[in-house]
Amino acid sequence: MNAIWIIVIATVLVGVIAALLSRYTNIGRQTKEEEIKAAKADAECCGMHETCEKDSLLTAVSKDVEYYNDYELDAYIGVPCEEYDKEAVVAFEEVFYTLRSEEVAGWVRSLCLRNIELPEQIRDEVLLVVSERRIKK
Repeated sequence: MNAIWIIVIATVLVGVIAALLSRYTNIGRQTKEEEIKAAKADAECCGMHETCEKDSLLTAVSKDVEYYNDYELDAYIGVPCEEYDKEAVVAFEEVFYTLRSEEVAGWVRSLCLRNIELPEQIRDEVLLVVSERRIKK
């Protein structure tokens, strides 16, 4: 009789654990879907509002190249980021660390329009600044 109760309790526990895992997995999917919807909304931005254009990394929003006192970075047009040497990374860092946080998304968009890849060494930090700006709004 005790063995039956142990099996019943074990089955209930497995069911509860499966339900919890299922719920947390679905929450992750919903978050990804919301991010995709937000990206699509940015793509449909009319470009007439300062917030939309300023915080978007999408090159489709604006085709105008804006320089952020970074003309020296044009030397890296078409160069894959894997080929950047230490000097190149320092040049990108100097520009990035002099920007105000509200300028970073525009700078990244400008680099994309100019076919300049962002160095791996600062990419995470740049994306963090852009995402923090979006969260604050």
